[in-house]
Amino acid sequence: MKELVFCFNLLKMPRFKFPKNDEKYSWTNHVGRKMMFYGLSADRIKRVMRNPKRSEKGIAEGTIAVMQPAGTKTRPYEVWVMYVQKPTKKLIITAWRYPGVSPIREAIPIPADIIAELKKEGIFK
Repeated sequence: MKELVFCFNLLKMPRFKFPKNDEKYSWTNHVGRKMMFYGLSADRIKRVMRNPKRSEKGIAEGTIAVMQPAGTKTRPYEVWVMYVQKPTKKLIITAWRYPGVSPIREAIPIPADIIAELKKEGIFK
């Protein structure tokens, strides 16, 4: 009887939908597999990219890694997304969940001329 209930519950589970490429985002097969493994949705990945808590240089050359904290106080985790900014769209390379709170690495460098302009306008100190 337990096997029958277990099989019935499997049939009710929603299937994973691989995200479609559109005018803003391109998805790799790798990120699709990681989304299945970590239980992340395409909307969650897009939300992390639109409103990151932290941005860093990615490990791969020319990539950007962004993060949003998630979870609870007792069991925090972070959702990370690594992507490449192409001229017309963002190519999402991978996404993962980091258990706990990750150490802060090297931030994305801001060009010197932009910093000088922001200091001149009083926005940046």
